Amino acid sequence: MKKLPILTSKKTTKEAREKRVLLALMDHYIKTGKPVGSHTLKESEIEDLSSATIRNYFANLEREGYLIQQHTSGGRIPTDKAYSFYANEKIDSTDLSSEDLEICKNIRSNESREVANFLQEAAESLSSQTNSAVFLSAPRFDNDLVIDMRIVCIDHTRSLVIMITDFGVVKSELIHIEKKITQALSLKIEQYFNWRLTGICRVNSMAPEEEVLAQKIYNEAMLRYIVSYSNFIDEEIYRTGFSKLVAYPEFQDPSSLASSLALFENAHSMKLLLKECCAMNRIKFWIGEALDSYTALKPNCSIVAIPYHINKQPVGAIGILCPIRMPYGEIFGLLKGISSAISETLTRNLCKLKINYRHPQKEPFFIDGEKQQILLENKG
Repeated sequence: MKKLPILTSKKTTKEAREKRVLLALMDHYIKTGKPVGSHTLKESEIEDLSSATIRNYFANLEREGYLIQQHTSGGRIPTDKAYSFYANEKIDSTDLSSEDLEICKNIRSNESREVANFLQEAAESLSSQTNSAVFLSAPRFDNDLVIDMRIVCIDHTRSLVIMITDFGVVKSELIHIEKKITQALSLKIEQYFNWRLTGICRVNSMAPEEEVLAQKIYNEAMLRYIVSYSNFIDEEIYRTGFSKLVAYPEFQDPSSLASSLALFENAHSMKLLLKECCAMNRIKFWIGEALDSYTALKPNCSIVAIPYHINKQPVGAIGILCPIRMPYGEIFGLLKGISSAISETLTRNLCKLKINYRHPQKEPFFIDGEKQQILLENKG
């Protein structure tokens, strides 16, 4: 279809009427999920055009690749090309429902220094509102102290150490040990962790060999955290909302769900999409076949992403993975509102709490001895 002109209130052209028919069909199909016939469209959306005229436009749009007809006597359904055209028409939408406004208000009310947790909660809110999977990239926030550590015994040779930071980041490390840790010993080791982190309440009930083991586990886990923290070469990616996708009829087919989830599980592809969005510094969408270059499988889904900012500089992006049949105008409006709320809140809180951030870098990031000591052991 040629580039269609904007409709005017005066006499419309053939291309403008064709555009009108396509957009009306898209609106109806997105609402119902059922093939649209000419009679249906005339009765519900375009009363001033005859059914025969609408069928002629359907035929033109089908030849141009915007519509397909599954059965000879059946209605038409839109293609990926039609959805892309429709999304482009809705790209400037800023409409927010009362529920959307309430979510943005809640995001703006955040005053916590747990910036990582704040971003995850914003992603959860977006996932719940859109009933879609959500992914988010984030910069590294400096001077993030480890404030708590836990240990979980896996078997006689492995234990899982969980580290929680001041900004709400949760990290885990699988540590190999010489023997199985009992529940009583794990409590002593956690008390040892607390003493190392705070400098108070040293554990006096530990046998010498137990303290050596606790020290070994602590040092191994903490040094792994330091290496990961210092050498920040790629964005942090948060993902949530997998289970929400199975509610859509488009994902009832196992192969369709698997191909879409394979893309969502591919952290490299997610980072590429979010990086592209940040580089363009605007809302961006990929529909159906537009995602083919990001995955070996053919995903039957759409991705919409938007950057968020600190001091008007793009520092990360938040996106949703959803079915292709979605109300894009509403999605665009909500994402713009949430991006604005995240940007405003992060800028305010980081300035107020004097928190710095940095982007990924290829060269190792070295911290001075004083900061390294703070990261190793938070003495309050």
